[in-house]
Amino acid sequence: MSLENKEAPEFTLESTAGGEVTLSNRLEDGPAVVLINRGHWCSFCAEQLGTFSEVSYDLWFNDDVDILPVVTDPVADLVEMRDRFGYDFQLLADPDGEVADQYSGTEETSHGLTGIAATYVVDTDGVVRYEQVADHPADRTYGNWVRYFVRDDFEDPFGA
Repeated sequence: MSLENKEAPEFTLESTAGGEVTLSNRLEDGPAVVLINRGHWCSFCAEQLGTFSEVSYDLWFNDDVDILPVVTDPVADLVEMRDRFGYDFQLLADPDGEVADQYSGTEETSHGLTGIAATYVVDTDGVVRYEQVADHPADRTYGNWVRYFVRDDFEDPFGA
């Protein structure tokens, strides 16, 4: 089921910064990018998050965009992941996969329950303007592409 052009499912999750993050609260200031990740152990997730970390300050400062990575792991594992890779944003813990299920879905793997990797760009009205669900764990949308997508008024920057 595609979420593109539909209202993004609301969520509140525990953050690696402490406290909770609610999607609708973040949308009050600007768009948000919701990233569903498989787990702290996933090298493809770490690579994708690195590309968003590189552009996160620029997106926040210039476009009021928040990056909201949702990872199907407990917060302690995510703190370790955030610190190990030096991400410039906080990670959101979804250990039961409830949020991932509302977005791209979950699957049982050798690592336990994981989210199916996906990228969503949500506008300030809460509508999903871009959706990419991975067909393969390495199939990802990267941060720089999303930066141009947002700045091109939610249009494909390459005209595809």
